[in-house]
Amino acid sequence: MNDSDANNPKGNEIFSGTKEVAENLKFNESNLQEWFGDNISSAGKILKIAQFKGGQSNPTYKISTEKQQFVLRRKPPGVLLPSAHAIDREYKVITALQQSKVPVPKTYGLCEDEAVIGTAFFVMDFLDGNIYWDLLLDDKSPTARSEIYASKNNVIAQLHMVEYESVGLSDYGKPGNYIARQVSRWTKQYIASETQDIPAMNKLIDWLPSNIPDEDETSIVHGDYRLDNMVFNANNNVMGVLDWELSTLGHPIADFNYHCMGWRNIPQLIDEKFCKENGIPTEKEYRDMYSKITDKNLDEHWEFYTIFNFFKLAGILQGILGRVRDGTAASKHAEDRGDQVIPLAEAAWDLVEKNYK
Repeated sequence: MNDSDANNPKGNEIFSGTKEVAENLKFNESNLQEWFGDNISSAGKILKIAQFKGGQSNPTYKISTEKQQFVLRRKPPGVLLPSAHAIDREYKVITALQQSKVPVPKTYGLCEDEAVIGTAFFVMDFLDGNIYWDLLLDDKSPTARSEIYASKNNVIAQLHMVEYESVGLSDYGKPGNYIARQVSRWTKQYIASETQDIPAMNKLIDWLPSNIPDEDETSIVHGDYRLDNMVFNANNNVMGVLDWELSTLGHPIADFNYHCMGWRNIPQLIDEKFCKENGIPTEKEYRDMYSKITDKNLDEHWEFYTIFNFFKLAGILQGILGRVRDGTAASKHAEDRGDQVIPLAEAAWDLVEKNYK
Protein backbone atom coordinates (compact mmCIF):
# COMPACT_ATOMS: atom_id res chain seq x y z
CA MET A 1 0.00 0.00 0.00
CA ASN A 2 1.21 3.51 -0.63
CA ASP A 3 0.57 6.88 0.88
CA SER A 4 -2.14 7.57 -1.68
CA ASP A 5 -4.19 4.86 0.02
CA ALA A 6 -3.73 6.81 3.22
CA ASN A 7 -5.69 9.67 1.62
CA ASN A 8 -8.86 7.86 2.59
CA PRO A 9 -10.86 9.04 5.58
CA LYS A 10 -12.54 5.64 5.65
CA GLY A 11 -9.17 3.93 5.93
CA ASN A 12 -9.29 4.27 9.70
CA GLU A 13 -12.63 2.50 9.77
CA ILE A 14 -11.69 -0.20 7.25
CA PHE A 15 -8.15 -1.05 8.31
CA SER A 16 -7.77 0.06 11.95
CA GLY A 17 -8.85 -1.90 14.98
CA THR A 18 -9.40 -5.62 15.33
CA LYS A 19 -11.83 -8.30 14.21
CA GLU A 20 -12.41 -11.97 14.88
CA VAL A 21 -9.51 -14.08 13.62
CA ALA A 22 -10.10 -15.29 10.06
CA GLU A 23 -10.65 -19.04 9.80
CA ASN A 24 -7.52 -19.61 7.68
CA LEU A 25 -5.39 -17.65 10.18
CA LYS A 26 -6.47 -19.33 13.41
CA PHE A 27 -3.90 -21.32 15.40
CA ASN A 28 -3.51 -23.47 18.50
CA GLU A 29 -4.06 -21.05 21.41
CA SER A 30 -2.87 -23.57 24.01
CA ASN A 31 0.50 -23.76 22.27
CA LEU A 32 0.79 -19.98 22.32
CA GLN A 33 -0.13 -19.90 26.02
CA GLU A 34 2.66 -22.37 26.71
CA TRP A 35 5.12 -20.21 24.73
CA PHE A 36 4.03 -17.12 26.68
CA GLY A 37 4.55 -19.04 29.93
CA ASP A 38 8.10 -19.91 28.89
CA ASN A 39 9.04 -16.51 27.43
CA ILE A 40 6.82 -13.80 29.01
CA SER A 41 5.81 -15.37 32.31
CA SER A 42 4.75 -12.01 33.77
CA ALA A 43 1.95 -11.70 31.19
CA GLY A 44 -0.27 -14.29 32.85
CA LYS A 45 -3.16 -16.04 31.16
CA ILE A 46 -4.17 -15.11 27.60
CA LEU A 47 -7.74 -13.78 27.72
CA LYS A 48 -8.43 -12.86 24.10
CA ILE A 49 -6.86 -13.10 20.64
CA ALA A 50 -8.09 -10.80 17.87
CA GLN A 51 -6.79 -10.06 14.37
CA PHE A 52 -5.89 -6.55 13.27
CA LYS A 53 -7.86 -5.51 10.19
CA GLY A 54 -4.90 -3.93 8.40
CA GLY A 55 -1.79 -5.60 7.02
CA GLN A 56 -1.87 -7.86 4.01
CA SER A 57 1.60 -9.32 4.20
CA ASN A 58 2.19 -10.63 7.71
CA PRO A 59 -1.00 -11.41 9.69
CA THR A 60 -0.98 -9.44 12.93
CA TYR A 61 -2.86 -10.21 16.15
CA LYS A 62 -3.70 -8.39 19.38
CA ILE A 63 -3.05 -10.65 22.36
CA SER A 64 -4.79 -9.53 25.56
CA THR A 65 -3.53 -11.16 28.76
CA GLU A 66 -4.29 -10.73 32.44
CA LYS A 67 -1.48 -8.18 32.84
CA GLN A 68 -1.02 -6.39 29.52
CA GLN A 69 -1.62 -6.31 25.76
CA PHE A 70 0.76 -7.51 23.09
CA VAL A 71 1.04 -7.67 19.31
CA LEU A 72 1.96 -10.91 17.55
CA ARG A 73 3.28 -10.81 13.95
CA ARG A 74 3.56 -14.07 12.05
CA LYS A 75 4.36 -15.37 8.62
CA PRO A 76 1.19 -16.24 6.70
CA PRO A 77 0.44 -19.88 6.02
CA GLY A 78 0.67 -21.24 2.48
CA VAL A 79 2.99 -20.83 -0.52
CA LEU A 80 5.29 -17.81 -0.06
CA LEU A 81 7.53 -15.87 -2.42
CA PRO A 82 11.29 -16.25 -1.82
CA SER A 83 12.65 -13.73 0.75
CA ALA A 84 9.17 -12.35 1.55
CA HIS A 85 7.57 -12.23 5.03
CA ALA A 86 10.89 -11.82 6.83
CA ILE A 87 9.59 -12.02 10.39
CA ASP A 88 13.07 -12.70 11.79
CA ARG A 89 14.43 -9.54 10.18
CA GLU A 90 11.57 -7.41 11.50
CA TYR A 91 12.24 -8.72 14.98
CA LYS A 92 15.98 -8.08 14.68
CA VAL A 93 15.71 -4.45 13.55
CA ILE A 94 12.97 -3.46 16.02
CA THR A 95 14.99 -4.99 18.85
CA ALA A 96 18.21 -3.28 17.73
CA LEU A 97 16.58 0.15 17.40
CA GLN A 98 15.55 0.14 21.03
CA GLN A 99 19.10 1.44 21.59
CA SER A 100 18.47 4.45 19.30
CA LYS A 101 16.39 7.66 19.09
CA VAL A 102 13.92 5.87 16.77
CA PRO A 103 10.72 5.02 18.68
CA VAL A 104 9.82 1.33 18.33
CA PRO A 105 7.78 -1.14 20.40
CA LYS A 106 9.55 -3.28 22.99
CA THR A 107 10.08 -6.85 21.75
CA TYR A 108 9.69 -10.02 23.83
CA GLY A 109 10.84 -12.89 21.67
CA LEU A 110 11.05 -14.54 18.26
CA CYS A 111 9.75 -18.08 17.74
CA GLU A 112 10.93 -19.90 14.61
CA ASP A 113 9.49 -23.25 15.70
CA GLU A 114 6.56 -23.75 13.33
CA ALA A 115 5.11 -26.41 15.62
CA VAL A 116 3.90 -23.69 18.01
CA ILE A 117 1.32 -21.84 15.86
CA GLY A 118 2.09 -23.11 12.36
CA THR A 119 4.50 -20.39 11.19
CA ALA A 120 7.30 -18.28 12.68
CA PHE A 121 6.23 -15.28 14.80
CA PHE A 122 7.42 -12.61 17.20
CA VAL A 123 5.77 -10.70 20.03
CA MET A 124 6.08 -7.01 20.90
CA ASP A 125 4.27 -4.36 22.95
CA PHE A 126 0.88 -3.09 21.88
CA LEU A 127 1.15 0.70 21.55
CA ASP A 128 -2.06 2.40 22.65
CA GLY A 129 -2.01 5.49 20.45
CA ASN A 130 -3.40 6.94 17.24
CA ILE A 131 -2.85 5.66 13.70
CA TYR A 132 -3.81 8.02 10.89
CA TRP A 133 -4.73 6.89 7.38
CA ASP A 134 -5.53 10.26 5.87
CA LEU A 135 -2.47 12.26 4.82
CA LEU A 136 -4.62 15.37 4.72
CA LEU A 137 -5.49 14.83 8.41
CA ASP A 138 -8.93 16.35 7.82
CA ASP A 139 -10.02 16.10 11.45
CA LYS A 140 -6.92 17.90 12.78
CA SER A 141 -6.13 21.59 13.25
CA PRO A 142 -3.39 23.20 11.12
CA THR A 143 -1.14 23.23 14.21
CA ALA A 144 -1.68 19.51 14.83
CA ARG A 145 -1.00 18.71 11.17
CA SER A 146 2.22 20.66 11.31
CA GLU A 147 3.29 18.78 14.46
CA ILE A 148 2.49 15.37 12.97
CA TYR A 149 4.43 16.08 9.77
CA ALA A 150 7.38 17.47 11.74
CA SER A 151 7.49 14.41 14.01
CA LYS A 152 7.40 11.84 11.23
CA ASN A 153 10.07 13.80 9.35
CA ASN A 154 12.31 13.89 12.42
CA VAL A 155 11.90 10.14 13.05
CA ILE A 156 12.94 9.08 9.55
CA ALA A 157 15.87 11.51 9.75
CA GLN A 158 16.90 9.96 13.09
CA LEU A 159 16.63 6.49 11.55
CA HIS A 160 18.96 7.42 8.70
CA MET A 161 21.50 8.81 11.17
CA VAL A 162 21.70 5.65 13.29
CA GLU A 163 25.17 4.10 13.08
CA TYR A 164 24.02 0.64 12.09
CA GLU A 165 27.23 -1.08 13.21
CA SER A 166 26.87 0.33 16.73
CA VAL A 167 23.40 -1.22 17.22
CA GLY A 168 24.45 -4.63 15.94
CA LEU A 169 23.09 -4.37 12.39
CA SER A 170 26.30 -4.54 10.36
CA ASP A 171 25.07 -7.84 8.89
CA TYR A 172 21.50 -6.61 8.27
CA GLY A 173 22.14 -6.02 4.58
CA LYS A 174 24.86 -5.43 2.02
CA PRO A 175 26.38 -1.94 2.18
CA GLY A 176 26.41 -0.21 -1.21
CA ASN A 177 24.65 -0.78 -4.55
CA TYR A 178 21.27 -0.70 -2.83
CA ILE A 179 19.35 0.74 -5.79
CA ALA A 180 20.74 -1.83 -8.23
CA ARG A 181 19.90 -4.66 -5.83
CA GLN A 182 16.41 -3.30 -5.24
CA VAL A 183 15.71 -2.95 -8.96
CA SER A 184 16.77 -6.58 -9.37
CA ARG A 185 14.70 -7.73 -6.39
CA TRP A 186 11.47 -6.01 -7.40
CA THR A 187 11.92 -7.02 -11.03
CA LYS A 188 12.13 -10.67 -9.95
CA GLN A 189 9.19 -10.33 -7.57
CA TYR A 190 7.13 -8.55 -10.22
CA ILE A 191 7.82 -11.31 -12.76
CA ALA A 192 7.06 -14.02 -10.18
CA SER A 193 3.73 -12.34 -9.39
CA GLU A 194 2.83 -11.16 -12.91
CA THR A 195 -0.86 -11.43 -13.75
CA GLN A 196 -0.89 -9.40 -16.99
CA ASP A 197 1.49 -7.73 -19.44
CA ILE A 198 2.17 -4.08 -18.52
CA PRO A 199 4.28 -2.29 -21.20
CA ALA A 200 5.37 0.56 -18.87
CA MET A 201 6.76 -1.94 -16.33
CA ASN A 202 8.67 -3.70 -19.10
CA LYS A 203 10.22 -0.37 -20.15
CA LEU A 204 11.16 0.50 -16.56
CA ILE A 205 12.77 -2.91 -16.06
CA ASP A 206 14.98 -2.15 -19.09
CA TRP A 207 15.70 1.52 -18.24
CA LEU A 208 16.39 1.56 -14.52
CA PRO A 209 19.60 -0.54 -14.24
CA SER A 210 21.59 1.70 -16.60
CA ASN A 211 20.41 5.03 -15.12
CA ILE A 212 21.22 4.63 -11.41
CA PRO A 213 23.04 7.72 -10.00
CA ASP A 214 26.70 7.33 -9.08
CA GLU A 215 26.13 8.67 -5.57
CA ASP A 216 25.99 5.94 -2.95
CA GLU A 217 25.61 5.85 0.83
CA THR A 218 24.31 3.35 3.34
CA SER A 219 21.99 3.60 6.34
CA ILE A 220 19.23 1.57 7.94
CA VAL A 221 16.15 2.08 5.77
CA HIS A 222 12.56 1.26 6.68
CA GLY A 223 11.47 0.46 3.13
CA ASP A 224 7.78 1.26 3.72
CA TYR A 225 7.81 4.38 5.91
CA ARG A 226 4.40 6.00 5.71
CA LEU A 227 1.82 7.68 7.94
CA ASP A 228 -0.23 4.58 8.76
CA ASN A 229 2.86 2.63 9.82
CA MET A 230 3.31 4.98 12.78
CA VAL A 231 1.55 5.26 16.13
CA PHE A 232 1.18 8.81 17.49
CA ASN A 233 0.67 9.93 21.08
CA ALA A 234 -1.70 12.66 22.26
CA ASN A 235 0.99 15.31 21.68
CA ASN A 236 1.21 14.43 17.96
CA ASN A 237 4.61 12.80 18.32
CA VAL A 238 5.49 9.39 16.87
CA MET A 239 5.54 6.86 19.73
CA GLY A 240 6.37 3.87 17.56
CA VAL A 241 7.20 2.92 13.97
CA LEU A 242 5.68 -0.36 12.76
CA ASP A 243 5.93 -2.81 9.84
CA TRP A 244 9.67 -3.24 9.27
CA GLU A 245 9.33 -6.18 6.88
CA LEU A 246 11.05 -4.34 3.99
CA SER A 247 13.81 -2.77 6.09
CA THR A 248 17.47 -3.38 5.31
CA LEU A 249 20.74 -1.49 4.87
CA GLY A 250 20.08 0.80 1.95
CA HIS A 251 20.09 4.28 0.47
CA PRO A 252 18.58 6.90 2.81
CA ILE A 253 17.47 9.30 0.08
CA ALA A 254 15.59 6.54 -1.75
CA ASP A 255 13.90 5.64 1.53
CA PHE A 256 12.96 9.25 2.27
CA ASN A 257 11.73 9.82 -1.29
CA TYR A 258 9.40 6.82 -1.01
CA HIS A 259 7.88 8.44 2.05
CA CYS A 260 7.25 11.64 0.05
CA MET A 261 5.18 10.21 -2.79
CA GLY A 262 1.95 11.69 -1.44
CA TRP A 263 3.06 15.07 -2.83
CA ARG A 264 3.03 13.49 -6.30
CA ASN A 265 -0.26 11.63 -6.30
CA ILE A 266 -2.66 13.48 -3.97
CA PRO A 267 -4.09 16.60 -5.69
CA GLN A 268 -4.38 18.66 -2.49
CA LEU A 269 -0.74 18.03 -1.54
CA ILE A 270 0.39 19.02 -5.04
CA ASP A 271 -1.32 22.38 -4.42
CA GLU A 272 1.16 24.49 -2.43
CA LYS A 273 -1.54 27.03 -1.53
CA PHE A 274 -3.65 24.25 0.02
CA CYS A 275 -0.65 23.01 2.02
CA LYS A 276 0.20 26.45 3.40
CA GLU A 277 -3.41 27.14 4.41
CA ASN A 278 -3.76 23.79 6.18
CA GLY A 279 -0.52 23.55 8.16
CA ILE A 280 1.01 20.90 5.88
CA PRO A 281 4.53 21.47 4.56
CA THR A 282 5.00 21.51 0.79
CA GLU A 283 7.22 18.82 -0.71
CA LYS A 284 10.13 21.28 -0.88
CA GLU A 285 9.60 22.42 2.73
CA TYR A 286 9.41 18.82 3.90
CA ARG A 287 12.60 17.95 2.02
CA ASP A 288 14.32 20.97 3.54
CA MET A 289 13.29 19.87 7.06
CA TYR A 290 14.98 16.51 6.47
CA SER A 291 18.06 18.14 4.92
CA LYS A 292 18.45 20.46 7.90
CA ILE A 293 18.48 17.52 10.32
CA THR A 294 20.65 15.15 8.25
CA ASP A 295 22.76 17.61 6.23
CA LYS A 296 21.96 15.66 3.05
CA ASN A 297 21.48 17.32 -0.37
CA LEU A 298 18.32 15.94 -2.00
CA ASP A 299 18.18 18.07 -5.14
CA GLU A 300 20.34 16.52 -7.85
CA HIS A 301 18.73 13.09 -8.36
CA TRP A 302 15.33 13.55 -6.69
CA GLU A 303 13.35 12.67 -9.85
CA PHE A 304 15.27 9.42 -10.36
CA TYR A 305 14.37 8.27 -6.86
CA THR A 306 10.72 9.13 -7.55
CA ILE A 307 10.80 6.95 -10.70
CA PHE A 308 12.51 4.15 -8.79
CA ASN A 309 9.97 4.30 -5.96
CA PHE A 310 6.94 4.29 -8.26
CA PHE A 311 8.47 1.16 -9.82
CA LYS A 312 9.17 -0.38 -6.42
CA LEU A 313 5.64 0.29 -5.21
CA ALA A 314 4.20 -1.22 -8.39
CA GLY A 315 6.31 -4.31 -7.65
CA ILE A 316 5.02 -4.48 -4.07
CA LEU A 317 1.40 -4.17 -5.17
CA GLN A 318 1.89 -6.75 -7.92
CA GLY A 319 3.17 -9.08 -5.19
CA ILE A 320 -0.14 -8.58 -3.38
CA LEU A 321 -1.99 -9.49 -6.59
CA GLY A 322 0.20 -12.57 -6.82
CA ARG A 323 -0.91 -13.56 -3.33
CA VAL A 324 -4.53 -13.06 -4.36
CA ARG A 325 -3.84 -15.40 -7.29
CA ASP A 326 -2.21 -17.95 -4.97
CA GLY A 327 -4.85 -17.61 -2.25
CA THR A 328 -2.48 -16.34 0.47
CA ALA A 329 -3.49 -12.66 0.74
CA ALA A 330 -4.53 -11.77 4.29
CA SER A 331 -6.95 -8.98 3.33
CA LYS A 332 -10.06 -8.84 1.19
CA HIS A 333 -8.90 -5.38 0.08
CA ALA A 334 -5.71 -6.76 -1.48
CA GLU A 335 -7.09 -7.04 -5.00
CA ASP A 336 -8.33 -3.43 -4.95
CA ARG A 337 -4.84 -2.19 -4.16
CA GLY A 338 -3.45 -4.13 -7.08
CA ASP A 339 -5.45 -1.85 -9.38
CA GLN A 340 -2.74 0.78 -8.81
CA VAL A 341 0.02 -1.20 -10.53
CA ILE A 342 -0.65 0.09 -14.06
CA PRO A 343 -1.12 3.80 -13.05
CA LEU A 344 2.10 3.70 -11.00
CA ALA A 345 4.11 2.13 -13.80
CA GLU A 346 2.76 4.63 -16.32
CA ALA A 347 3.45 7.59 -13.99
CA ALA A 348 7.04 6.40 -13.55
CA TRP A 349 7.61 6.05 -17.28
CA ASP A 350 6.08 9.49 -17.85
CA LEU A 351 8.72 10.94 -15.47
CA VAL A 352 11.45 9.17 -17.43
CA GLU A 353 10.22 10.74 -20.66
CA LYS A 354 9.93 14.21 -19.06
CA ASN A 355 13.32 14.20 -17.32
CA TYR A 356 15.60 11.90 -19.27
CA LYS A 357 14.53 11.87 -22.92
